[in-house]
Amino acid sequence: MLHLNVYLAPSRSPVLSRIMRFTTDPVDAPELPKKFTFNPKEGIDNPALVISDDKEPDVHPRLCVLKREEGQGFGFYLSKDTGCRGHVVRQVEPWSSAERAGLRKGDRVLEVNEDFVDDKDHSTVVLKVQVSGLKLYLLVLSDQDYEFAVSEGRDLMSLARAYHPVEGCSRPRLCYITKEPGSGLGLSIIPIEGERGHYRLSVVGDGPAERAGVQNGDRLIWINGVRISALTYAALSKMVKKCEDHVTVLVIDSRSEESYNRMSLPIIPAFAKTHNLPYRPKTLHLTQGPQGYGFLLRQEKLRSGRIAHVLREIDPCSSAETAGMEDGELVLAVNGEQVEDAEHEGIVSKIRQSGQQVTLTTISIPDRDYYTQLGISPLLFYEDRIPKREHFPKPPPLHHEGHQNPPHPRLCVLHKEGSGFGFNLGCVQNKPGTYIGQVMTGSAGERAGLCEWDVVVEVNGQNVEEEYFDEVVRLIKEGGTPLRLLVVEGQGYEKLRNTRQTSSSGLNLHSNTVPDASQDDFV
Repeated sequence: MLHLNVYLAPSRSPVLSRIMRFTTDPVDAPELPKKFTFNPKEGIDNPALVISDDKEPDVHPRLCVLKREEGQGFGFYLSKDTGCRGHVVRQVEPWSSAERAGLRKGDRVLEVNEDFVDDKDHSTVVLKVQVSGLKLYLLVLSDQDYEFAVSEGRDLMSLARAYHPVEGCSRPRLCYITKEPGSGLGLSIIPIEGERGHYRLSVVGDGPAERAGVQNGDRLIWINGVRISALTYAALSKMVKKCEDHVTVLVIDSRSEESYNRMSLPIIPAFAKTHNLPYRPKTLHLTQGPQGYGFLLRQEKLRSGRIAHVLREIDPCSSAETAGMEDGELVLAVNGEQVEDAEHEGIVSKIRQSGQQVTLTTISIPDRDYYTQLGISPLLFYEDRIPKREHFPKPPPLHHEGHQNPPHPRLCVLHKEGSGFGFNLGCVQNKPGTYIGQVMTGSAGERAGLCEWDVVVEVNGQNVEEEYFDEVVRLIKEGGTPLRLLVVEGQGYEKLRNTRQTSSSGLNLHSNTVPDASQDDFV
């Protein structure tokens, strides 16, 4: 048989490409007519014409393994654009760990350390990257593949899972086991014959280990922060006996262990699901009062030798006390950004720049010592999404007649961040005046107190009520940081203009209603 295959390159257009295969048999072939006529009743005998639809064009996730040195970054910027889906790699620094790992500008992140993050809040994804340690595993799609998959309605989670080909493969488990009188930990450690440094676990039914998430036959990978592959059975037994009232183990079932090994993936806490971990950071949402937030932040050296940022002198009845702050707690993050290793002055500055509201993530010293022993960040498994805080200021109280107090101009001071000031500026086409179209969650604009539909009165002290959109954008871009915006709540702007010709600072408040946005520009 002589086969001649002709392939048309697959296309991503809605029109499906075709594959045509022509097969001729030179042996005992009947005389062919000069003109081939297709009879649907008889079918196609020779030559054979087979027409079939192409399979759906594939999109190919890539696994990028980033390694960094202590005190260094991974070398890329991650952003999430308003109105666009996904977490986008915006810049990859030359010669960085990210570039060496194959990360490219425009890539969309599907997984961080095997955790699907496409549908997660951006601040949560950034935090996962920051606390991943010296190694980071990113499953990404190119910008083109991502847009195609979304346009075709593909399930991105299933797409990411398909990258891990073994069905039934489970993630490792990090389990906290508490000793009980009479039964101890409720498990036995058994060496695997012929495999040095490999151990399996046998658990007592309904014992402490099983209730903590350990399953019979699990492979023991790690105990109290120490990998056991280099330990002898005698050394491992001695370590377990020294444990006082609890132990933390990293385990995985045998089938999943084989899958991880085939994919050349390490079995580490960053990939794990947690069971029964007793110590968790907490989130405090504070609103500034007349006397500030009501706490003092100090830099102190702990008994362990670690330099930490400690909360002290909590004022009675203050915002800090009301939020649940306790003396001696350590600050881990400010507004969702990890700050544990940051300079003290930088942390103080971040809190001050937050405006009238700030979100702190804290942990007690004993709880932090637990994670220090394990060698992992307490934020590694912190899934408490930092919620969007209420816009500042809150709506003024109502008079007994049912009407609100007259609105007043507000001065919002914004400090530019990596993603900009974090708001959209809107205007009415061909008319002067601008307003705040949208404020990004967790951005400098939100922390400074900007609200949607606020009318912009001043930019860095210059009145812009009668300026057109392009001029206001120019003033904002050229004004640098900090940016000072004098704004008025949109619904009350017309009322304020009618009742006050001039504000206390000498600013003229002229006409401008706030209709639907017809032009937006991200600042």
